[in-house]
Amino acid sequence: MSAKINGIQQLGVGVENVKEAWKWYREHFAMDIRMFEEEATAELMLAHTEGKSRTRHAVLALNMQGGGGFEIWQHTGKKPETCPFEIQLGDLGINIGKIKTGNTAIAYSKFTNSGLNLLGSIHKDPVENEHFYLKDIYNNMWEVKHEKQIFRKKEKSVSGGIYGAVIGVKDMEESLKIYQDILQYDKIVYDKTGVFDDFNGIPGGDHKFRRILLKHSDIKSGAFSPFFGKSVIELVQVLDREPRNIYEGRIWGDPGFIHLCFDINGIDIFREKVKEMGFPFTVDSAQTQWKLSIWEKRQAVLPTFRHLKEL
Repeated sequence: MSAKINGIQQLGVGVENVKEAWKWYREHFAMDIRMFEEEATAELMLAHTEGKSRTRHAVLALNMQGGGGFEIWQHTGKKPETCPFEIQLGDLGINIGKIKTGNTAIAYSKFTNSGLNLLGSIHKDPVENEHFYLKDIYNNMWEVKHEKQIFRKKEKSVSGGIYGAVIGVKDMEESLKIYQDILQYDKIVYDKTGVFDDFNGIPGGDHKFRRILLKHSDIKSGAFSPFFGKSVIELVQVLDREPRNIYEGRIWGDPGFIHLCFDINGIDIFREKVKEMGFPFTVDSAQTQWKLSIWEKRQAVLPTFRHLKEL
């Protein structure tokens, strides 16, 4: 028996005002299904919050076209600290959230007419899939990518939920050990090095990169897999400048992309596997006696993948 990744459950988005942010994401990205909304104290993330419990207000929102959700997360016990510099492609951490669309042209037209900050035009990636990039009003970058697998096609929204992420790494070969061997994104869709036209318009996109797009080779059979759908991870390593850590001088939960959560069967097996591979859990609800909500328990078992910027 082995642990099985069933799909991306959600992408965490740290914000300064959770109600304002959720309103924006409902209006423009149709993240309008509220799975939970809660004000509580994050007791387990001490390894990533300077050793202190942190009060927060969080919402988990979904889009009925399917894909992972947004966990919109705000510090309430301290002032959320925004990144003091403009994040450039290749900086260390989650650079871009990928959301899916069944029709790239319609999505592009809708976002243009809504006055969103589009970063260039529709391009094709190295395997000819259409996509485009934009920034939300909080300076988070999003990639809207064509994906024909839609959970509920009757929805009026032009885009769905989380399809994956673009993650800046400093050592591609070391990072592949996590994404291929642990998170089971075992199939390489492309592995290209150069300066890429489809990165035009993205901050820092004019540099030279090695970029690898990964996906799962198996068909997912978890209880929520039909809703989560397929997912991809794109790793980017900038080769002609020194990347910065996107959470340099800040803590988990501050504004920006804070984590990527996966739905897993066989968490006990998974715990032992990552420990043997040298990536032990930094937070583990199974090892504490605290009473937690079901959602906190699901969140807390995540290992060092919350801090992929270290790779």
